[in-house]
Amino acid sequence: MGPGRRLHRVDPRPPRGLLYHAVCRFSVTRAGSWLAVKIAWKVDPRMLRLTRGRLSSAWPVRAALLETVGARTARRRRTATLYFHDGDRVILVAALRGSPRNPAWYHNLREHPGVVFGGLPFRAEAVEDERERERLWGLAERIYPPYADFRQDARKAGRDIPLVRLVPGPADAAPRAQVGA
Repeated sequence: MGPGRRLHRVDPRPPRGLLYHAVCRFSVTRAGSWLAVKIAWKVDPRMLRLTRGRLSSAWPVRAALLETVGARTARRRRTATLYFHDGDRVILVAALRGSPRNPAWYHNLREHPGVVFGGLPFRAEAVEDERERERLWGLAERIYPPYADFRQDARKAGRDIPLVRLVPGPADAAPRAQVGA
């Protein structure tokens, strides 16, 4: 997103419609999972850039482009991820579909917390307080109901899914890729 663009506000409180819930249900079917794992993760960053953040394969569920710096490579990384707002903060769920491991983008922002999300600079921080985590999980599951199943799957595998709060940051919070990266 260029200057003057804003990240679309995603309020977790209003009820969602039938189409929205149908897309969420499809996303966890065998076909939907295959599409997400094999195709969407490659296509969505490009689609979000081309449409200036207006469209992804997750539509009507909102996704935006997360830009981080690689924890090991120091190269700029881009991935699409679902999100919602909590006041002026943006919340990300590092679910990786309930896998036993955290997504690469989570490791990247833990190492380099200055990120760009939806074209805007933020500082990322893990949500550690258990009461706050439970409150945010309630909101996350309203945005994307399959998070409840992903959370159970991750727990069975011995992992607590991290929640990340993006705090609006100064312009210098943008990821800085290594020269030549």
